[in-house]
Parts: sequence; C-alpha cells; structure tokens
Amino acid sequence: MELDNWDEIRTAYHVARLGTVSGAAEALGVHHATVIRHVDALENRLGVKLFQRHARGYTPTEAGDELLQVAQVTAEQFSQLAGRLRGHGAAMTGDLAVTTVDSLTPLLVPVLAAFQADHPDLSVRLLADPRLYRLEYGEAHVAVRAGARPDEPDNIVQKLHVQHSTLYASRAYVEAHGLLGDDLSAHRFVGPADEGHRAPFYRWMQVNVPAERITFRVGDMRAAVEAVEAGAGIGFVPVWQARHMPDLVEMRPTQPDWDVELWLVTHVDLHRTAKVQALTAHLKEAAREWP
Repeated sequence: MELDNWDEIRTAYHVARLGTVSGAAEALGVHHATVIRHVDALENRLGVKLFQRHARGYTPTEAGDELLQVAQVTAEQFSQLAGRLRGHGAAMTGDLAVTTVDSLTPLLVPVLAAFQADHPDLSVRLLADPRLYRLEYGEAHVAVRAGARPDEPDNIVQKLHVQHSTLYASRAYVEAHGLLGDDLSAHRFVGPADEGHRAPFYRWMQVNVPAERITFRVGDMRAAVEAVEAGAGIGFVPVWQARHMPDLVEMRPTQPDWDVELWLVTHVDLHRTAKVQALTAHLKEAAREWP
C-alpha cells in the first residue's frame, strides 16, 4: 500500500512529537478536528493502530514508532531542502539574464560589466532582441524596456530613466548641406523603414518631414545612429549616445515630446531574490548619471 498523503503523515508525526491533538493542531495551524481526521484516515488506510489514546493524549504504538521514525527523517530532509532553496534566492551565483532592445545595449553593457565584475560568480546574459521576452516563463530575470509603461500582469514595473533624443548630423553632412533651418525640405533625413513606428520622435518626423526627404530608411535604432554618423542624413540619436560621438552636430534642441521613458521590469516571483534586487539597485544608481 502506498503512503501518498504527506499531510496525514506529517500530522501524525506532530501528534507523536507533541503528544496531544491540540498541540499538533497549533503547530500545524489547523483545527483539532483536522488532526483527528488525518490520524484516523492514515490508520484506516494502513489497517493498523498508530497511537494508543488515553486521557493525557496520544502515545505511539510499535507500528506508530516505525512510521514516525521515517516521518521524522523526511521532515528533516524537507527542512534542509527548504533551507537550500532559500539559499538559492539569497545567493549571488548562477545565471542572470537581462533583456532589452538592441539600441540600449551601448548604455547597458558598461553597467552590466561593472556589476558582473563585482559579482564574479554570476554569469550575465544580455538578450538584445525586438522579441518581448516573457518574464513569467523565466525567459529573463530583468527587462529594460522603452516606450509605454509595460502592463503585463504579475510584473513589477519601475521607471528607470527618461531618454532624451534629438536631431543630429555628421560634420561632413553639415559641410555639404548646411545647418537645419525652418525649411526641412532642403535636407535629407534618416528615418524608420516602418512608417508606423511608435517612437515619439519618429511620429514627429512622419508629420513634419516630407516623406520624399526621408531618403535613408533603417529597420532599427542602432542602424539609424550608424547612418547619421556616416553622413546619410539628419536623424534622431539619443543624447547619451551622441555625447560619445564627437563627429555629430546637434541640429535642434531636444523637445519633451521626443522623450522616451525606460522601464525596469521584474516578475513578482523573482523580484525579491538577492541577485535581482542587487542588479536593479545597481541599474537605478547608474541611471542617475545618464544624461
């Protein structure tokens, strides 16, 4: 006969350990009737008496002693397992996966590299992909997302940064075509291949720049920055990135409606683990220094 109900065995173990139904009920946080029901069901299933009932409480029989010795070992093993599992949550070891869009990797890589150097037992994976990784399925521990506030259920969302972008051109482009004035049709622009791109600065471009003047179109933000740097036209570049590109010339001051919000996203099940808490704190500290 299989002993497949650990709740009943655990209840019997506590009755034997404490000697009374009321003591076992208090230890387990259940009603005393539940304790009696578990013990009776276990005895019926085994076909043997596990306890002698008397006025002072319950005393294990010989059969009860044999079962409860095994139950005690099992309870101790479960306790040790729980401690080890809690240790995993407190450990700064193992895998730590971060997902973001590829345009943010130049911003995040130095931060992640410094974090990994401080915690050499961690293996950091940076997943830069337009695909939305599912935190609830364990595909990543932390996500840095751009745009509208993420609203997936069971995710904890914190604002990380507001990314300012503005129009830049290469010095070679400025020498050939001049600075940007009021007549946008006198210039060439770098824009998105997807004319319905949701970035606020590209929505502005779609409304204000004649479509025929967007003469160089790209599929992602990284290629857009490279095209501007190569002199293909005027285009949007994040301010934090442009500051490391001395060949770029600012063509317009930043505007609030070109800003993009960056969000730090974690799943509720992993949010309190030590490595996720440490990384999110590290990212927020680093973001205070971003332009």
